Formats: sequence, C-alpha cells, structure tokens
Amino acid sequence: MERYLQVFINGYTGYANYLWNEITHPGWHNYFYWLIGVSLFFFALEWVKPWRKEQPKFRKDFWLDFFYMFFNFFLFSLVIYNAMSDVVVNLFTDLLGMVGITNLVALNIKAMPVWAHLLLGFVVRDFVQWWIHRLLHRSNRLWEYHKVHHSVEQMGFAAHLRYHWMENVVYRTIEYIPLALIGIGLNDFFVIHIFTLAIGHYNHSNFSVSGSVTGAVVGLLVGLAIALRAFDLNVLPAGAAWWQQLVVIVAAALVGAFVLGRFMKRIFNSPEMHIWHHAYHLPQDKQYGINFGISLSLWDYIFGTAYIPHNGRDIKLGFPGVEQFPHTFSGQNLHGIIPEHAAQQPEQP
Repeated sequence: MERYLQVFINGYTGYANYLWNEITHPGWHNYFYWLIGVSLFFFALEWVKPWRKEQPKFRKDFWLDFFYMFFNFFLFSLVIYNAMSDVVVNLFTDLLGMVGITNLVALNIKAMPVWAHLLLGFVVRDFVQWWIHRLLHRSNRLWEYHKVHHSVEQMGFAAHLRYHWMENVVYRTIEYIPLALIGIGLNDFFVIHIFTLAIGHYNHSNFSVSGSVTGAVVGLLVGLAIALRAFDLNVLPAGAAWWQQLVVIVAAALVGAFVLGRFMKRIFNSPEMHIWHHAYHLPQDKQYGINFGISLSLWDYIFGTAYIPHNGRDIKLGFPGVEQFPHTFSGQNLHGIIPEHAAQQPEQP
C-alpha cells in the first residue's frame, strides 16, 4: 500500500511539473501549444468562412467550451487522473505478474516502419473509441455523463472537448489494454493524438469544405512526410534536390484531391456527418444514436449506423430535456454523479 501511495504522489507531482514545463517551454513536441495552434486555426476558418452564417462568431457557451478544452486536455490530469491512473496501471501490472504475465505486448510494432505502426495505432484506437462511444449512448448510466457533450446547442470547434470528466476515465480505461497489446509508445501516441485533435476540431467546427479539399490536405501531409523522409517514408533518396521534393509534395496533394477526394467523407468524419450525431430529434428507429465516428466515419458505414438524410447545417441540436440541463461547468460535471440530480433528466430510450 505504501508503494502505491508513493506512485500516487509521484504521479501527481510529476504531472504538475510536466504541465508547468509544457507552458513555459514552447516546442514542436508540446501538447499545450499544439492545442492552442490547432484551435486558433479552426477558429480563424470559422470566422472567415462560416458554414452557419447566422451563428454568432462567439457562439452560445463559447467560453465555457474554451475552458473545457484546457480542463479535459490538462487540468483533469493534474487534479487527479494521472496520479490515479499510475496507481491502477501499477496494480494491474502487479496482478498480471502474480499469474505469470510480465509483458502485455502481443505484436511487436517497433519492427514495423514508423508510418505502419502509427497507422495501426490510429486505426485500432479509433475502432475501440467508436465502440466506447456507442456504449456511452447505449448505457443509461453512461449516457447521463455523455449528455454534457450533447448539451451543445450551437456547434463550433471548441465543442469537441466539452465532455464530462468521467468520459476521460471510461475512454482511457478501456483503451489501455488494446493499445498496450500493440505496444503503442508515447511518441506514437503524441502524433496520433495531435492528428485526431485536428480531426475532432474539424468535425465540430462551423466550417465545411468538399472532400477534394480534405483529400488534398491529407495528400499534402503525406507528400511533406515523403519529402522530409519522416516516419520511415524513404521514397525519395537522401539529399534529393528541392525541386524533386516539391514535385512529390504537389503530386501527393493532387492525388489526394482527385483520387481520395470522392471517398474522404466516407473514410473520415466531417461536420456534415457529425452534426447529425448531435441532432435534437433522432430517427424513430435509431434512438440510441447515429454517426458515432470519432475520426473515421467508415465504421458507421460498415456497421449500419451512418445517417445523413440531407444537409443538416441548421438542424436543432441537443436532446429532449436539454433546455433544463445545467448550463454551468460545475453543474454539468456533477451531473450523473449525484443520483437524484441525474434522475431529474429524462432517460434515453
């Protein structure tokens, strides 16, 4: 017990030091400034080319969601989660050791090229998250927590990270074993996490572009990775001329636009698809939810939960009873914790 207490203390102080270092030392491997940079990028797009032109620039609950972004990305870990998760991981490892299991890794992805294990980690994590998301809608208890995310009534990029602190616990707990089994490391998780942060911001933003544009962006990123020989993509020889690098980048962007473009919105989630997930009125035969995709939309098409009947730009958002749902940060994060408070809200069918 004394060892677990020390793990808890070390986890708490260690994360506090990490967070302070993140804030005071900007850099390319810094979550804090990536969150700010990605958020400013999509905020600018919403201002320049809003999808819902009548929606205020600073939409309803913008500042609440702005605080949620930093709370769920950093402060919750500082307050309790990181220290407690360290204790649970150590306890879980000790229990496995008692039955002779000393290594959870079932697939040595480090033997793969970097691009391959990043892709595998991204797909596995997204698939697990898709099922967790369905569980949040299917379980009445978990739905009470998930209502916080669905209490958004005007959509914007910052709504991406408006969710109850219990969702951190549910997602991270269930994700742990699948990601441990394939040996996803911290560097891999950093790249995957920043990529999914950008997709999540886009899905919730008041901004929309064609599949050709998003395909071109993906192609451009791949082209840059090839040109810079990043992620073990050694397609170009070392020391390739600048014009060769430029040709690869442009060619990759064009392939993304004209080849991937037509498929992008069936592969990746989008504002046009995700807006229906937040619809106030759900189809009678889909009362447990639709369009559960986190980053990839293809799981919804594979498992029959995709639903885009028409352009949903101006549909009403929320859920029956959202008008009485708490509007403050404290009220929302106590919701579902105090039974009698949750009981005041209508159950999801």
